[in-house]
Amino acid sequence: MKHIYLDHAATTPVDKEVLKAMLPYFSQKFGNAMSIHAFGKEAEEAVDKSREILANFLHCQTGEIIFTSGATEANNLALKGVVKSYWNKQNTKPHIITTAFEHHCVLDTCKSLEKEGLAEISYIKPNRDGIINPLDIKKAIKKNTILVSAMYVNNEIGTVQPIQKIREILKTKNYKLQTKILFHTDATQAINYFDCDVKKLGVDLLSFSGHKIYGPKGVGALYIRKGTAIKRIMDGGDQEFSLRAGTQNVPGIVGLGKSVSLIEFKNAKKLLSLRDYLIKKVLKEIPESKLNGSQKFRSPNNANFTFADMEGEGLVLGLSMKGIACSTGSACSTGSLEPSHVLLALGMKPEKAHGSLRITLGRDTTKQEIDIFIAKLKAIVARLRKISGNVLKEYYLENK
Repeated sequence: MKHIYLDHAATTPVDKEVLKAMLPYFSQKFGNAMSIHAFGKEAEEAVDKSREILANFLHCQTGEIIFTSGATEANNLALKGVVKSYWNKQNTKPHIITTAFEHHCVLDTCKSLEKEGLAEISYIKPNRDGIINPLDIKKAIKKNTILVSAMYVNNEIGTVQPIQKIREILKTKNYKLQTKILFHTDATQAINYFDCDVKKLGVDLLSFSGHKIYGPKGVGALYIRKGTAIKRIMDGGDQEFSLRAGTQNVPGIVGLGKSVSLIEFKNAKKLLSLRDYLIKKVLKEIPESKLNGSQKFRSPNNANFTFADMEGEGLVLGLSMKGIACSTGSACSTGSLEPSHVLLALGMKPEKAHGSLRITLGRDTTKQEIDIFIAKLKAIVARLRKISGNVLKEYYLENK
């Protein structure tokens, strides 16, 4: 059976060059980067090199890069660290603005801050195309607003948010605030396809993860603009400029640096063509199918559909039995029976949201694989709708 992987938003395979760069740091160059002897200095140099690669990519200073265990930790540090710093100086509860369709690690962090009485949160809903209106953020700003967190590219429907326009709103209005409004973006799904120059974006904090860009799992980074008021949320050693305690994951950090160095935006053009081909074929050949989110303002590797009269889990399992990997949404929510919070935020009814399917392409995806996928998908959709129709018919006859 030929296996086709169309779930690159969940994770990507480690690039051969990335693996090659990492291997020596598991057994040959195994020193602790905080040790002052030769073994430690060798590891420290590797960490510094990766930090420089990331700084060049983001157009920032090396001292503004903090290595983490991934985007989840980076997002937690960004939000909780800013709130913690604020409470050290103020006696009033701060206000945070975020969006209703952020990744769960941002939403759950916000809910945790709310529950503990540490922050007041406003959740901005996107329009039906999955785009946040910057004016809605403007309307939500209060005197105690200290942070806006809006993801660059949505992890489920792939829509691209107007980050620079949001920044302009935060910069231009003369708010009577207690402190400057900081701006954070989760760029995990953007880093491989969009310009993440932090100066152009105008963000104060930006987070991303290695395993979405053909790097290793368990490593990520948080950019923190110099001068940003933030406190550590994990106590221990003085690693990462005293902002992230714990022995540095040297092989992972080396792999992250290498994966960032291999990013080529020209690959996005090939994916864009394949993605548009996929969207056109699905909408044409499968009745009652709908693309979720704007096609224009969308990541080149993402296509998210809703199919009427079926469950997305059934589609995923049916495709998996045919050797094809897709998902219904975020990999972090696979165990949940709840409909996608992203689709609900777009105004979709729960029964419709259950029938979603996310297809995310990778740099090695081919047109032939897309054709095979669509053929298998058509057959599975037809079969599941037939089963669904029979169940509804039996229910109607029993309750007539």
